[in-house]
Amino acid sequence: MNELLTHITPYVARVCTSVAPHHSSDAMQEALLAIYRGLRTLREPAAFFGWVRSVTVREAVRTDGTTYSPVEARHDSNPLDRVHINDVLERLSTPHREVLTLRRWGLNEEEMAETLHLPVGTVRSRLHRARRCFEEAWYPSAA
Repeated sequence: MNELLTHITPYVARVCTSVAPHHSSDAMQEALLAIYRGLRTLREPAAFFGWVRSVTVREAVRTDGTTYSPVEARHDSNPLDRVHINDVLERLSTPHREVLTLRRWGLNEEEMAETLHLPVGTVRSRLHRARRCFEEAWYPSAA
């Protein structure tokens, strides 16, 4: 178990730093603890890393209380694009920013609903509205 946790710690740390930059250490501890406690519930060993990602994002969101832009974690994008995207995301409501951030981390609607403690239908409609609001802010002349 020690080797497994040591192996995934850098990944968990990267996710926590992106989702909860101000509380990344606490989020990382909570995520690793949740992974350790919940490992017995994993039904498909092939889905391990997806499950780790889901648990880590959930714990980071819960620990931080707010969701920050995952754009900061992207190393392949233009720094100016990151500034513009983060600016648009900061202008969105917290619920819209949350669903867009969780989607960026690869969570599906069911995983987002579980993470945010919302019905799946609410997550779907919020994601739809969040995308529309982002597009309107990104392309103001199109609105």
